[in-house]
Amino acid sequence: MRQKKYFIPTLREVPSEAEIVSHQLLLRAGFIRQLAAGIYTYLPLGYRSLRKIEAIVREEMDKSGAQEIHCSFLQPIELWEQTGRAGAYGPELVRLHDRHEREFVLGPTHEEVFTTVVRNDIKSYRKLPLILYQIQTKFRDERRPRFGLMRGREFVMKDAYSFDLDWEGLDRSYRAMYDAYSRIFTRLGLNFRAVEADAGAIGGEGGTHEFMVLADVGEDTIASCTQCDYAANIEMASAGRKRKEYKEVSVAEREKFHTPDIKTIDQLSSTLGVEPSSFIKTLIYLADGKPVAVLVRGDHEVNEVKVKNVLGATEVSLADEATIRQVTGAPVGFAGPVGLSIPLLVDLEVAEMETAICGANEVDMHVRNVKPGRDFPLEQVADVRNVIVGDQCPHCDGHLEFHRGIEVGHIFKLGTKYSEALGATYLDQNGKEQVMIMGCYGIGVSRLLAAIVEQSHDDKGIIWPLAVAPFQVHIVPVNMNDQNQVQLAEQLYDRLVEAGVEVLLDDRDERPGVKFKDADLIGLPIRITIGKQAAEGLVEFKERKTEQVEVLSLEAVYERVLSLIKS
Repeated sequence: MRQKKYFIPTLREVPSEAEIVSHQLLLRAGFIRQLAAGIYTYLPLGYRSLRKIEAIVREEMDKSGAQEIHCSFLQPIELWEQTGRAGAYGPELVRLHDRHEREFVLGPTHEEVFTTVVRNDIKSYRKLPLILYQIQTKFRDERRPRFGLMRGREFVMKDAYSFDLDWEGLDRSYRAMYDAYSRIFTRLGLNFRAVEADAGAIGGEGGTHEFMVLADVGEDTIASCTQCDYAANIEMASAGRKRKEYKEVSVAEREKFHTPDIKTIDQLSSTLGVEPSSFIKTLIYLADGKPVAVLVRGDHEVNEVKVKNVLGATEVSLADEATIRQVTGAPVGFAGPVGLSIPLLVDLEVAEMETAICGANEVDMHVRNVKPGRDFPLEQVADVRNVIVGDQCPHCDGHLEFHRGIEVGHIFKLGTKYSEALGATYLDQNGKEQVMIMGCYGIGVSRLLAAIVEQSHDDKGIIWPLAVAPFQVHIVPVNMNDQNQVQLAEQLYDRLVEAGVEVLLDDRDERPGVKFKDADLIGLPIRITIGKQAAEGLVEFKERKTEQVEVLSLEAVYERVLSLIKS
């Protein structure tokens, strides 16, 4: 391809709306353009790379035994009503009406559609197991689209769904997808981790893993062990707990004391000279509209995802000030578990405290010598806190450390959540009707484009891996008025193209500095510069990721390029 006629509108300045490196570079290098908030157009370079990502995803999905189909992105609302997600999904679900006032949604995901397709045509156990997938545009009306392709309202996604006879079959399908995802992200040249995760709005009855690309701008926090391979999203991460020998400890009677205008753990800790771990933090939540008190140690934070899962609630949020006053009889900052008439959800670490200090449910008052189990009931005890750096690993004697990650893939064991709601059943060997066991597997294809740039760039521009670069080689003749340079560039271009290499030839009549800056910004893996030594048949060869320059003959550079691409 000749750059003079190719549409690559590079930018010298960083666009003001671009907050992170991938957004900045994809805009500056002419890969994408914003049409509206969270909605982007892929320009020729961007679309070439996107299609290469899709091709790798498709190859590995096919290799795993999955079969590709293509579903409509327009879905009847009735399907979502049958599964209960029409109301539960929230305002991210884009709804519309046709001219006959029939309601539809723009698909943010396709569980209902795939389940309906399989339900209508598969009736016998002989047709299972089955894995179907598609690569298609999705729509989610994000409240705050940001970070370019990282969190858009319209995006490209690969979603797959498995249908099995039983849970053992689902385990095999899940493992096949886990392995396929690992191969995909490895081929894309990404540094990634598979981590335990929460099922979120998709739901389900079994395990779930997220595939995280490690990057400082990641919106997710990953907790991982310093010794073993344990890793989990902080929403699901748990800490190991050393078994304590039970000893009956005598604790003095509760004692209230005056704490004027002291409402926070930090203020109490400083005033009393006591570590935050000696306090109980009592937070009043609304779980599906009903108040519940969640108790964690003073040096810990509540994990709302864990609270939601333990309570089996659809929605969990902190109570407002009026509700807190009604429940505790005191303003915000003085809540405590003693004497509360609402359910208590007690963290494991709180249940093991011998004595503690907490709010007294009276203004400007706290209470000391509070003993869990004696002074308030331990009816519901569970892990409901966020882990912290240095916590013991739940699987070994190692400790937890934190990383930032970009979620690029998520796999779920759905069980019968959708198949039961939509009537996806089959007849087993005995002619008895059984519900299909399902799995769900998603990859953010367009997000991958940004994730690759986040991991592969420098201060000059993008550094594309060969597998997904829009072109593999960039030929840059320095002076288009020098016939030796032009002839050598054309000769090399023709030979490489004939050999099946994807080449971008910079045939623009621009200053060398402009050409080199654009080449670094675009970031093709191999750059061949043709300059003053062209008369001697010599060129400069450079890999974008190393920046080391070698002077080679035409034949040598041809062989080097083919060798790199084959490897």
